Amino acid sequence: MYNPHLKAFVCVADCGSFNKASERLYISPPSVMKQINTLENHLNIKLFDRNNQGLRLTAAGQVIYRHAKYLFDYSTKAIEEAKQQEQIAATTFCIGSSLLNPCKPFMDLWYQVNQAFPGYRLHVVPFDDSHTSILSEVAALGDKYDFLVAACDSTDWLELCNFKQLGVYRVCCAVAREHPLAQKDRLTIEDIYGQTLMMVKRGDSSAIDTVRDEVEQHPEIHIEDTPQFYDMEVFNRCAQTQNVMLTLECWQDVHPGLVTLPVAWDFAVPYGILYAKYAGDDVLKFLSLIQK
Repeated sequence: MYNPHLKAFVCVADCGSFNKASERLYISPPSVMKQINTLENHLNIKLFDRNNQGLRLTAAGQVIYRHAKYLFDYSTKAIEEAKQQEQIAATTFCIGSSLLNPCKPFMDLWYQVNQAFPGYRLHVVPFDDSHTSILSEVAALGDKYDFLVAACDSTDWLELCNFKQLGVYRVCCAVAREHPLAQKDRLTIEDIYGQTLMMVKRGDSSAIDTVRDEVEQHPEIHIEDTPQFYDMEVFNRCAQTQNVMLTLECWQDVHPGLVTLPVAWDFAVPYGILYAKYAGDDVLKFLSLIQK
């Protein structure tokens, strides 16, 4: 973390001679002299006055000596702190969390098995649910995050990570609070006749494609394709346009202006823990424990 010749310089200053410094450094006196000459040339500063009585620090050398001692202490503390942080990082699980993909399901599992991880701590890492950047967040598993918890049936997502299913979320519909359908307790597919139904385009989620197969048998429903992955803008559009939006039961509190309603069908999307393709042993240990 500092010029290595500084060590020889401080040693010579402390010993008062090249010979004594060479004994302490376990190198020859000419090697010590060479290091001092190299340092003086590098700094373009004369560090020692040399005479028959020995060596003496110049005024400039005294300044370098004082700051070199400080630098050594600072470097030692920096290295110790870095090692401590390395140890903390090695015993910390980083959990991604967002509005659409909150980490609470992970937390519920963690407190069932955390005694098997003495000294471990959790660090929640927030991220944005942007349909343009969500793939990069998933790809960060193993680096930025150890775990994400999400509804996941996306082919693109599953190419980037491993997935351990915990259960399923029912597929529902959401409407604005002032929408006529908001007064119902439960919808039938016929209730959506004459409406525009917002849903992700076909091709990435087999579960949602199955819903689309059913909806397309009802030409009275107009389908509007949304971005491939939902974000807050999709929820805002539903609230602002009075459209109906395909959603999941777990997202019922995402947008305060929307009401989430169950539908008389049996469609669901799996949810669970996403983790890196090549996960560490502690991640795999956690997954094995929750499976038991």
